[in-house]
This record gives sequence, C-alpha cells and structure tokens, in this order.
Amino acid sequence: MDSNSGTTLSAGAAGFAAKHTKKTLAVAGIGAVIAVLGALASKTPESGFAQQFGPSYLQAFMFFMSLCLGGLFLTLVHHLFDASWSVPLRRINENLACLAPTMFVLFIPILALAKTIYPWMTIDPPESDHALHAKYPLFTMGGWYGVTIGVFVLLSFLTFQLRRHSVAQDADGAASHTRKLRFYSAWGIFAFALSTTMGAIMWMKGLEHQFFSTMYGVYYFAGSVWTTLATVYALSLVLKRDGVLGQVIQRKQFHDTATLFFAFTVFYAYINFSQYFIIWNGAIPEETFYYVKREIGAWWGISMLIVFGHFVIPFLALLRIDAKLSLPVILPVCAWAWLMHFCDMSFNVMPIFRPKGFELTLTDIGCFLFIGGVASAAWLKGFGASAPYPVRDPRLAEALGVHFHDHDAGDHGHAAPKAVK
Repeated sequence: MDSNSGTTLSAGAAGFAAKHTKKTLAVAGIGAVIAVLGALASKTPESGFAQQFGPSYLQAFMFFMSLCLGGLFLTLVHHLFDASWSVPLRRINENLACLAPTMFVLFIPILALAKTIYPWMTIDPPESDHALHAKYPLFTMGGWYGVTIGVFVLLSFLTFQLRRHSVAQDADGAASHTRKLRFYSAWGIFAFALSTTMGAIMWMKGLEHQFFSTMYGVYYFAGSVWTTLATVYALSLVLKRDGVLGQVIQRKQFHDTATLFFAFTVFYAYINFSQYFIIWNGAIPEETFYYVKREIGAWWGISMLIVFGHFVIPFLALLRIDAKLSLPVILPVCAWAWLMHFCDMSFNVMPIFRPKGFELTLTDIGCFLFIGGVASAAWLKGFGASAPYPVRDPRLAEALGVHFHDHDAGDHGHAAPKAVK
C-alpha cells in the first residue's frame, strides 16, 4: 500500500474520531454533574458524599476496565496465534488496550477514597482480624497501593510497546515489527494474567477481604473478554457503515467475532458455576458468606438474572450459525451484554454497601456516563492518530481472502452481512 493510501486512511480515521469526540466528552461532562448531584442528594448524616460516590465510581470503573483488559487479551492472542482473520480488527483492540494510562488517571478518585470504600483499611490493629492477617502483606496499605501502581505500570508499558511496533510497521512494513509484537505478546500474556488477577482481587474482591476464591481472577477475565467481544462487534459495524473499515471488514470478521462471543458466553458460565459449586460443596464460612449475602432481598433477583441473562439468553440467541450475522439478533444481544456485565459488576461491588438489594441510583448512572465518556474519548483519540487497520501487516491479504497464487480467488464469499453492505 502506498503512502498516499495510508494518508487517506489515517485522515478517514481522524475524521471519524473528530466527529464523535465532542459527543463523548459531552456525555462525560453530563455524567460528572449527575454523579456529584446524585451523591449530594443521597448523603445522610450516617453516610456522606464519599460513601455514596465511592462505590458507584468503583462499579463503573471495573466495568470499563474490563474493556481495556479485554482489548489487550484479544491483541495478545492475535499475535500469539499468528491469526489472519482478526487483522482488520486489530486497531480496535489495540486502542482499547491502550486505555490503560487513561484508566490509571480515572482510578485516582478510588485511590483518594480508598479508606472509605474498603472496610479492611480501617481495621486497627490489622492483626485483630485473622482473615486480614492471613493475607499479609498484600492486604496492607503499602501492598494495595504498590500492587495498584504495579498493575497500571505493567499494563501501560506492554500496551505502549504493542502499539508502537504496530504503528511503526505501517510506515516501513518491516518484518522485525512482527517479531517484536510476538515477543511482547509471549511474555505479555503472563503479565496480563497476573495484572488481571491482582487487579480483580485488590480492587473488587478486596471489598470483602474475608472471601477466598482461587477462580476470581479468571471469573473477571471471562466476563471482561465477553463484554469486549460484544463491543468490538458493534464498533466494527459502525466503522464499516461509516466507511472507515468498509474495505477490510468482511463476513468472516463478523462471524468469527460472534463465534468467540458465543464461546466466552459458555466459558463465563462454566467459571461462574464452578466457583459457586466449589464454594457450596466446601461449605466453608469464609467462602459461603459471600453468596449468602447475595441471596438476600433483591440480590436474589440479580443472581437469577445473571444465571439466565448472562448465559441462557445469549447462548440460545447465538446458537444458530446464521444468528451470528443477523443484525436483528446480534445487536440486541450486544446491548444486552453491556446490561448483564453492569449487573455482574453491581453483584460484586454493591451488596456490601446496599445489603437490602440492588438499587440503581443517579450516582451510579452519572459515574457510568462519566467514565464511559472519558474512556470513549481516549479510544477515539488513539484510533484517529493512525491508520484504522494495520496497512502493512503480512497477514492482511490473507484476512481479505486474497491468495497471490490465484488472483481470481476473490474473497471466497466473505462478503459483509447484507444489513451492513
């Protein structure tokens, strides 16, 4: 691909970003106002502004951190498996992964309100609590802040390197960048597993420090990738319709993304059920209290919604092959995935603060809009800063169905779904 074509593609991506950035920033501003006003209106003599704002902010943060981690995972496995079909989608995932520094900035309110959000931080002396003492030194102030900074530094470095070599290859097409991307992915998958597990444990499971689960990190990972795949499908559709990726996203990309989405529907259900079954079967108080608390009041309804809404409904909807390319089916399921993941994050974060049951407040909505708006603006900025897909990736021709030994091969029927042509 010549330099003029690359410049034209970059201009198209920049135009798409400029078109939508102001909207996302407006959403973020509206969300900030709603969150602050909601927290102020909800505060009581027993529960002040920080107690109302902190949990809502953490809930929204863990939702959008999922998209960052999911994008990183999909980028890593693309390089590890030397995949071809996902080349046109790579910049979408890379820029989701590159939200790591932005998420670090968005984590600052949680750092500031940590003692209000996490009950274990106010236990004095820490040795008086056996569960807390057993998790020394992770569950100490130094351990918590150290792990948090370490996770974001590691993720930011890894995503920067992946992005740097990906964009550099657009300019010179050197095979050395492909080798570097595989190198960073080879150790990056272990860094990803460690970072995801430690982040989920310290930031979300740490709300109830007594709880033990060896599957919690995998549980958060499964839900994160599941939601990210739904997001990538929807973004791909928008980018194709706007012409930004119109020439490279074909039937194969939509079908394979939906197939992975279906696979992670099953994987999440397996992990979630396994965690519950092992805890139920073991009947150890340090573990069972977690689910007992979530069977009280309206939380029981959320539990059942996660069982049927997070698994049964999307599983049945996506079971047919043609459903994966049917927009009247797949788009509602993608939107439903966001709703279910929000319920899942609420199920993990909120019972300790709202023991009577699920409650959607203005502060919840405001924090979600604020973090979502800022993260969307950051993604658009990254997406508009380079070509919308890796124009000199050695697997691009294969992704488009072009075979150099057979110039008449075409795309072998890999056309886009009829609704997105």
